[in-house]
Amino acid sequence: MNKNDAILIIGGGLAGLTAAIHLSKKDLKVILIEKNEYPKHKVCGEYISNEILPYLNWLSLDISELNPTHITKLAFSIADGKMIECNLPLGGFGISRYALDEFLYKKALENGCEILQDSVENIVYENDIFTVSTLNNRVLQSKILIGAFGKRSNMDQRLQRSFILKKSYWLAVKAHYSGEYPNDLVGLHNFEGGYCGVSKVENNTINICYLASYETFKKCKNIEEYQNQVVKQNPHLELIFKNCTLLFDKPISISQISFDEKANVENHILMIGDTAGLIHPLCGNGMAMAIHSAKILSELIEKRYSNEIKTREELEQKYIQEWNFNFKNRLRIGRFLSYLLQKQKLSAILMKILINFPFLMPIIIKSTHGKPIAVAYEH
Repeated sequence: MNKNDAILIIGGGLAGLTAAIHLSKKDLKVILIEKNEYPKHKVCGEYISNEILPYLNWLSLDISELNPTHITKLAFSIADGKMIECNLPLGGFGISRYALDEFLYKKALENGCEILQDSVENIVYENDIFTVSTLNNRVLQSKILIGAFGKRSNMDQRLQRSFILKKSYWLAVKAHYSGEYPNDLVGLHNFEGGYCGVSKVENNTINICYLASYETFKKCKNIEEYQNQVVKQNPHLELIFKNCTLLFDKPISISQISFDEKANVENHILMIGDTAGLIHPLCGNGMAMAIHSAKILSELIEKRYSNEIKTREELEQKYIQEWNFNFKNRLRIGRFLSYLLQKQKLSAILMKILINFPFLMPIIIKSTHGKPIAVAYEH
């Protein structure tokens, strides 16, 4: 393939921007389409496992410039307040999407990527070429199209993806707060119908993000009532909210979140990040997975351009194999843990087991996280 052929990426979140930076580092031409301006707050747990640090270093991304918090401990509680704490095997860091996405955006521009603020209206695949039409009447063509448009998008509906046709039972709520909370701790607290992550990000800010089932949420008039009547039934969350002051005008939310399996390749579009598969937030690993998926696909696209991978079919098959090898079991375990926590009796049994056998907790954490990402360093 010709290096002058632009690779198109739809979506400029973590996965899309990471892929853009990686591919442009390899002197490939990249055009990325993102509908929003930077910086922007997003519903996200804002905790990233240290497994991706070697890769970020390879991309010449010095995250320390953003003053992230360094997280080494986990506190996990079930709805009645029973809690267990442990050290995180790899540790992680806390950084807001507001800061991180803009940081990646600037790096992509510095690398020579073309970034268009626009919305995709239509995609046609014909004669081995994608033709992408946008709201601002742009028409772009490419042999490689990467889908990085997030958890749920109009693009999913246009592509008639299977998960979008099913009813989803989850919504997520997130806000930033000021208050006292340990810098090195990520809290994961279960409540009836959901679970909540709490951790510090840059600027001494506390990020509180929770996932809620519609079944429990629909009984309340609004987010504030839901937090007071349902979320705060966990005594740890009640105390955290009591000692925190909201920094946003109001919490932000996203609805219709689906954890069903998704196709990694749809109509020959190569999906990365949440577009390819969404891990339950209780696993605390979605951001690292998004970044890792961008690495996997970018390396395969490099091989396609160097003709090591000969055909589109081979590229697609290898990507599906690599995705499944790295993420399929982790996603499955995430779904199973979520199921346990939605059943009060089962979650109480799980907590009793963890209290009696504390060595199991790090094993569970490792099962939803990867090993430090290996990178072939260049000299």
